Amino acid sequence: MRKFYTHIVNNQKKILVIFILMAICGAALQSFVKVDYNIEDYLPDDVPSSVAVDVMNENFDGGIPNARVMVKNVSIAQALEYKDRLERCEGVDDVLWLDDAVNIYEPLEMADQDTVETYYKDSNALFTVTIEEEKNVATVNRIRDIIGDDNAMTGNAVSTAVATTGTVKEVNFVTVFAIFVVIIILILTTTSWIEPIVVMAGLGVAIMINNGTNLIFGTISFVTNAAGSILQLAVSLDYSVFLIHRYEECLSDNPDRKGAMVDALCKSTSSISSSGLTTVIGFFALLFMRFGIGMDLGRALAKGVAISLIVVFIFMPALIMAVYPLIEKTRHKNLMPQFTILGKAIQHIMIPLVCVFIVVAVPSFLASNSNSYYYGASHIYGSDTKFGQDTDEITDIFGKNDTYVLLVPNGSNETQKKLSDTLKEIPEVSSIISYVDTVGEVIPKEYLDEETISQLVSPDYSRFVISVDTDYEGKETFKLVEKIRDTANGYYPDDYYLAGQGVSTYDLMDTITADTLKVNLIAIFAVFAVLLITMKSLILPVILVFAIEAAIWINMGIPYFQDSIVQYIAYLIISSIQLGATVDYAILFTDRYLENRKSLSKKQSIVETVSSVTTSIFTSGTVLAVVGFLLNGFSTHGILKQLGLFLGRGTILSMVSVFFVLPGLLYIFDLVIQHANINFSFKRKGKVKNNE
Repeated sequence: MRKFYTHIVNNQKKILVIFILMAICGAALQSFVKVDYNIEDYLPDDVPSSVAVDVMNENFDGGIPNARVMVKNVSIAQALEYKDRLERCEGVDDVLWLDDAVNIYEPLEMADQDTVETYYKDSNALFTVTIEEEKNVATVNRIRDIIGDDNAMTGNAVSTAVATTGTVKEVNFVTVFAIFVVIIILILTTTSWIEPIVVMAGLGVAIMINNGTNLIFGTISFVTNAAGSILQLAVSLDYSVFLIHRYEECLSDNPDRKGAMVDALCKSTSSISSSGLTTVIGFFALLFMRFGIGMDLGRALAKGVAISLIVVFIFMPALIMAVYPLIEKTRHKNLMPQFTILGKAIQHIMIPLVCVFIVVAVPSFLASNSNSYYYGASHIYGSDTKFGQDTDEITDIFGKNDTYVLLVPNGSNETQKKLSDTLKEIPEVSSIISYVDTVGEVIPKEYLDEETISQLVSPDYSRFVISVDTDYEGKETFKLVEKIRDTANGYYPDDYYLAGQGVSTYDLMDTITADTLKVNLIAIFAVFAVLLITMKSLILPVILVFAIEAAIWINMGIPYFQDSIVQYIAYLIISSIQLGATVDYAILFTDRYLENRKSLSKKQSIVETVSSVTTSIFTSGTVLAVVGFLLNGFSTHGILKQLGLFLGRGTILSMVSVFFVLPGLLYIFDLVIQHANINFSFKRKGKVKNNE
């Protein structure tokens, strides 16, 4: 390694030029990375709803209805005019309304009132619209121009369009604000006015390279696009700070600047690498999710941390040496207090805190597994947004509603009619548009026009468009999906396809729920294995993982006690992120404690460790927490908002665990730690009275 690092410090200018050019290329390539805002696109290809969509697209031109558009205070004739304008709108595949379900030229009083009020109620018309996914944003804007701001629209397509246009602006604002806050924190925790700029420059290079190389994935999720950069910044921040401080230490022993940097790199490689490796492992666990967003975020963050490590070991030495004279000239006094008093306070209360922590951890673990969840995209925008207000307005008038599409094989019209009649007996089914319902089971297909036939019948399948009075997700919705599937299976055993937003959300729930235990166990055991190898101890990995996992349980148990509903995607992702990003704090604390125990007593080691690591942990942890709270405060997207809250609160809880609980655990298990590893030789007696 020394030979490699010597080569690096001897080629400073070349390295600076190469990495700056790579960063510029990364920034340019980032604009070519596509972002997918549709959660349902990340379902596995083999789940029933995904298969159903593929089969439907192969057999029919129109897709699954994905928007509800309400126009207020209109007559039947005016509603038909609006329908015609919507049908002619570029990007609209299909529009369903009352005239597709009943004969509107006869008195509506004679028609089924449940069907009528599904589409027309109190002079308000509700259109079920299918929007092309590729033209989502532009089409939603065109529809808004047609209906005006006084009318309302909702649905998955509208939600996706709002996320596409709004999230980018919010993330850019959060990123700028986060950089400003990070610089302030670095100024407080470093001793040079230039050092924060140097650190941010290195992080900026790593982030731009990572964002540009996301092009290899073709498309990334909105979660990765929104949170990837700021998470990379937060978890990689301390690597550069640690290297700078180690370089300053080596300069005091070796006045030769190049030699001191080589010494600093050799001494810091193990600690920085192990810290980065545990973070990468935590993110790597997300790759084992069947739900695509986890894999997408995991691979981007794991790659980002790996790139950050490369930047720290190759680019940062050249940058630090180039600007170090300026760092020296801009020294200021240490703005952080000494934390010896904090260390003494902790060593007095650490044992009771361990007891309290264990008592709190048990119910928190149970609560964290008992939350109520939203699985899909139907509740990602609250009532304080235009989308949320439109959704509430449509729901107030027409109630909760969704549209499913059922495909069954062509064959007996009589069987299809029986199926339709059985489906109509389900209380939540408000109307069905199908060949046998709209045309009649006795009218031959050859007597009908091609346009009518093509929407309801293909060479192989007949299509049932089912309107249901239920939300896009929830226990009632999931029971309804199961009931419709069971009903269809009774007439066409294993030979039918059901699609729709509620159906996709059911499959999403089924998929990501199955991912939970697998991802958490992989993350825990992977981090445990890394700690086992690096620390060469059986007991220490258990202590460290427990300290962070318990903080995760408390973090995820709080919503249960608050009686609030959790976005399951945020819940699933945060467990791996919090473990991977904050276990570094426990590693740093433990490493310093073990070092101090070689010459100090247990209690003295606790005091000295708290005093020496607080600034480092505070810097990294505060940045990560601030990034999380900024994402929560400024994002209107429910998943990103809640992910930010969990990240901010979870980081604080992890820091509390490391500072106030881990010392007690190390103190209690001190003798076990020593005997569990032959390399540990602790001082047995100290200078403090009654100390062991």
